[in-house]
Formats: sequence, structure tokens, C-alpha cells
Amino acid sequence: MTALATATADQLGRPVYRRHGNRGVPYLPGLDGLRGIAVTAVLVYHANHAWLGGGFLGVEVFFVISGYLITLLIITEHERTRTVDLRNFWVRRARRLLPALFVLLLGLAIYMSLFERRPLGNTRGDFIGGLLYGSNWHQLWVGQGYTNFESFAPLRHLWSLAVEEQFYLLWPLFMILVLRKGRKNLPRVGLWLFGTSVAIAVAVGVVFVGGDIESECESSMRGYWMVLGRCININETLYLSTVARASGLLLGAAFAMVWRPQTIMRSPVRHRADVLDRFAAVAIGGLLVLMARTSLTEVAENSLFGVRYDAVVFRGGFFLVGILTLIMIAAATHRESSVGRLLGIRPLKWIGTRSYGLYLFHWPVYQVIRQPGMQLTLREAAIAMAITIPLTELSYRLVETPVRKRGAIIDANRRKRASGWVTARVRPKPPSSRNVVVTLATTFAVGFAGLNVATADMLCVGEVACSLEGEALADGVGVAVPPSTSIAAVPDTTTPTTDQTVTTRVPVDVTSTSSSTTVPIPDGPVYAIGESVMLGAEGTLEAGGLIVDAAKSRQGTSIAERVEELRAADLLGPIVVIQTGTNGPVSQATFDRIMAQLPEDSTPMVVFLTVKAPRWWIDDNNALIRALPERYDNVRVLDWEVEAAAIERQLSRSDGGIHLSTREAMQFYANLVFDAIERPELKVL
Repeated sequence: MTALATATADQLGRPVYRRHGNRGVPYLPGLDGLRGIAVTAVLVYHANHAWLGGGFLGVEVFFVISGYLITLLIITEHERTRTVDLRNFWVRRARRLLPALFVLLLGLAIYMSLFERRPLGNTRGDFIGGLLYGSNWHQLWVGQGYTNFESFAPLRHLWSLAVEEQFYLLWPLFMILVLRKGRKNLPRVGLWLFGTSVAIAVAVGVVFVGGDIESECESSMRGYWMVLGRCININETLYLSTVARASGLLLGAAFAMVWRPQTIMRSPVRHRADVLDRFAAVAIGGLLVLMARTSLTEVAENSLFGVRYDAVVFRGGFFLVGILTLIMIAAATHRESSVGRLLGIRPLKWIGTRSYGLYLFHWPVYQVIRQPGMQLTLREAAIAMAITIPLTELSYRLVETPVRKRGAIIDANRRKRASGWVTARVRPKPPSSRNVVVTLATTFAVGFAGLNVATADMLCVGEVACSLEGEALADGVGVAVPPSTSIAAVPDTTTPTTDQTVTTRVPVDVTSTSSSTTVPIPDGPVYAIGESVMLGAEGTLEAGGLIVDAAKSRQGTSIAERVEELRAADLLGPIVVIQTGTNGPVSQATFDRIMAQLPEDSTPMVVFLTVKAPRWWIDDNNALIRALPERYDNVRVLDWEVEAAAIERQLSRSDGGIHLSTREAMQFYANLVFDAIERPELKVL
């Protein structure tokens, strides 16, 4: 009977791929409209967080819809055929998802090979993770969390597709076991799934770590797990991992077991569309409020590189979005619902039917257009959409839809042969010249892109990252600063020079006491102990003979501990240079703790640099630093905050001018230090 129905549909010219692909589930335009709302929120959020801080919640809406539809399809197929064709299910999912993904990966690899080679090596793992649908686990393992915006990562958005694909792989196996027990048990199983979703939401809320969390675990293990020698961010795991995000998928699956579009229209619920509309209106309003009032992260209160995750999101926010989505699904699947018809209007339906392509292509386009770490402006967002929408439409019409149609026809023919409707084997047509050309071109493109991705060097990306590795960025290209042994004078002038290889110099304002200028400084090692700003000039400082001990994200207490360790090891010489206070507040007690290890009789000169960053604690820290000479006779102050104004354009833009982003900036910083310790002969070009 099934074969006869399918054959008749073919003879009538109906689109077999829709009939077969939906397995008897009616087309629900309201769900496409709901997808349209969700993907629009994500697009806006990814463009500029300030425009819609909670737009990322649209991904949770997608998870719930996916859980609902996939479970509904499996139940309906089992009801029609008394079985679940695993092979056919997975093949259909592959036809739906893989073609556009392959186009994205190939196109991006070619583009980066030709125009954006520097990040190519760093994205090698992202390409592999994208191909294997394991992007979320790869990102967690390598520490490229969703909140790391400074680097160029054009495939970071694939994490959510990985979560869904992993669900598609495992869920049919579970459903086969459930359906073998009989469909009458589905409501009970749905209740258990709902309880499991609640348990996951509770566990996420309990495991969540509030407050400031450093971007790396070197300075603090708070908010991190140590797994096989790697630091894994706990909150990023709660956001990216399949286990933690299964709550939304299970909510949708549970709802599919008790709310089926065809069944509800034969129940008393068919007369209660007005009640559904009222609840759905409240749900839509609640979702919009959550998106407008929440954010994934915000700037840490007491840390420069740290972040503070939104507790509302992790402690019930995701679950609440899931419940609101279920209410909207109920309205969208009810034929008499006004909200369902509203969600199915043509513009929302158009966006929803192309939501996969829009999500797939928008993020790489955003990344190419904007500077790493910067949000898109309104003009840049408009340009990005002008590129993304045509790409999406081309993918939808030339790749996604043809593959699905052809796959559905192949499946229909397979069913005909299996039922005896077609007995003769059809002789395959010889390949046309156009197909041969396309095949050869694709093979060449894959080989070219694959070779470039496989052999690309691992280089730093972004002003901050390159500064921390001792590299300078000139016109977006990293240039290593070689350790120089040559000693050359740099002209002291406030007038910019036309030769950019010579550092512009301004007079150094060094506060000193009479004691420090009259007591001769004995020869000995000069230690420079500091944070990430000093780390950026490490190569230049070491070329001048200094011993540099600098690290990212160091707080004042960490500097004090390091000074104590070096003193205990009897490594400190007569001159010590210290910079601390960029990453967070430093108390007077911490400065006193540092100076307790640097008495005048053993360390006649201690140079403290002031700090510069767009954070609230900077003024307080600098006030304490500038007052140190009044408390300690052997302290001099090098006012980096003031001196940095001379090279403002050569400091990193992505973090507000904190780090040294050019070779000239690194030389400028080092020469200030050389002058401050009264060793101008160490100045390096």
C-alpha cells in the first residue's frame, strides 16, 4: 500500500521529496517562521552584542525545534512502516546538512589560502572538527571558547551544528528501543525525558561558576577543570558541550511524544486555539525580553582579561527559553492558531527555510569584514548581509534543494524496485562534458585548499596574541622582532620621523630621590618582572641585556609571589624593573610586600612603571605607584601611562590601547626602560 501511494504521487507530479522526506508529517510554516525569528536573533547578536545581548538564545530555540521535529519524524515513520530505517534517516540528514557545509569549508579554505593565510594554520583543527561534526569538543579542548572574540575564527559557529548532528546520530537508536516497547508508552517516556531535561538544567546551575573568571588558567584555576593536563573552562563547557545543551533537545523530544499536529486536531484541543494564542503571545514576549535583558558574558569587574558569565542564563535561563519555545511550537502546529498563521507569514517563512544557510555563511562573512575583537558597525553589518543573503540563496537553490530532490527521487526509485514496480535495471547515462569539467575543477579546488590547510604554519593572530608572543603587526601581518645585539642611539625628539624604522622618542619623566641619584649602582643582573604589556617587549628588552620575567594575566599578588621566589633563590641583582596593576586592583599592602623583598641595601634601584588600560582600577593603582618614592628611597617611577600617549596609534585597538602592536611600540617601551635604569647605551633599534 505504501508503494502504491508513492507511485501514484509520482504519476500525479507531486514533489516526492517532500512527501517522503516528511514521512507523513504535514508541512508546518509556523515552525519555519519560528526558525526565522531564532536565526535573526543570532545574526544580530553575532554582528554586535550591544544590539541584542541575548540573541545567542536563538540557538536554544533551534535545539528545541530540532528535538521536536526529529522525534516526530521518527514516531510517524514507525507508525506508518512499523520500523525505523536508520540508514535512510542518516542519509537524509547527511543530504540536508553536508552539501552546504562542504561548500562553506571548501570556499573558506580557498579564500584563506589566497587572501588570509596568517590564521590558516590555527584553523586547521577547526576544519577537521567541522568535517567530523565535533567542533564543540575541539573548541573546548584547545581553549577556543565561544567568548574568545579577539582571534580570527571563521568556523567557531559550527559548534551548535555539531551538537545537533551528534543528537541526530544517537537519538534514532534510543527511539528504536523506546518504540519497541509500544507507542502507548510514549507519554510516559516523554515525562521521563522532561524530568531528564530538568535534571540537566539543575546540574548546569549547580556547576556554573559565577564572578570573574580569567581567560586563561595560568593566573587562577577558578572556573577551570584540569583534564589530562589541559585547562577546560567550566562555563564554556556548560555552553558548548552536547551533554549540557541536551536539555533543549530533550524538551523538544518529550513534547513530540505528547503533541502531534495530526492528533491534536482530533482532540478537544482543536477548539482551544484562542488559549494557545494567548500563551504563545506571552511566550514570544518573554523570549524577546530575555534576549534584550541578558548577555552571555560581560567584562570582569576586577580582571583585565577575565569575563563574568551571566548567571541568569545558566541558572534557569536556557530551560526557560526551552519552555517558551514549546509554547510557541504548540501554537505553530495548531491549524486554527492565529499566532501560528502569523509565524507562517512569507518573510519569516523565507528566512526560516533558509535559516541553515544563513547561519552557516554569516559568521565567516562577519569575520572577514570586521577587525578581530571588534563589533560590526551598522554599515559593516549591512555589507555583511548584502554578501550573506546571496550566498545563502545560491546555496539553497543550487546545492541544498537539488541534492534533496535528487536524493528523494533515488529513494523513491529504490522503494519502487523493492516493491516490484520497477524490475529492469536502468542503464546509467554517460557523464556529460559539463559534469566532467565540474568534477575536475572540484578535485583541483579540494586538492589546492587541502594542501594549503595541511601545510600552513601556526602563527599568532590578532594584536594582543601577537604582542604576547613578541611579534608586531604591521598592516595586519605579523613581523617577528628579532633579538638584536647591535647597539645604536635613537634620536630623542618629539617630532615624528619619516623613517618608520627609527623609533620616535620623547623625554622620559623619571621620578627619583636624591639617594638614588647619589648612590652608585653596582653592576649585576637587571630583572624586569611584569605582565602582558612587558611581555610584548620581551625580545627587545632581552636584546638589551635584561632578564625578563613577564606573563599574561598576572595580578599584583602573583608579582609579589614571583619577587619572593626570586629573592629566595638569590637571583635578584641591584636593579629591578616592575610593572603591575594592569590586570586588576593592587593594594598598598601588595606593593609593600614587593618592596619588603627589595631593600635599598641589596637593591639600590627599583623602577616601577605605571599602567594603562580602560578599566576602573587603573587610576587607583597609578596613584599608589606614583606615591612609592615617598615611601621608599630606592624607587623610581616610569610613567608609562603618560609616555604611551606618544605612540597611541601603535598600540592595540582591539583592547583599547593596552598592548604593543607594532615593532616601533616595542622598541619605544624598551628604550624608556633603558633610560630609566640609566643605561642609555642599551637602547636597541
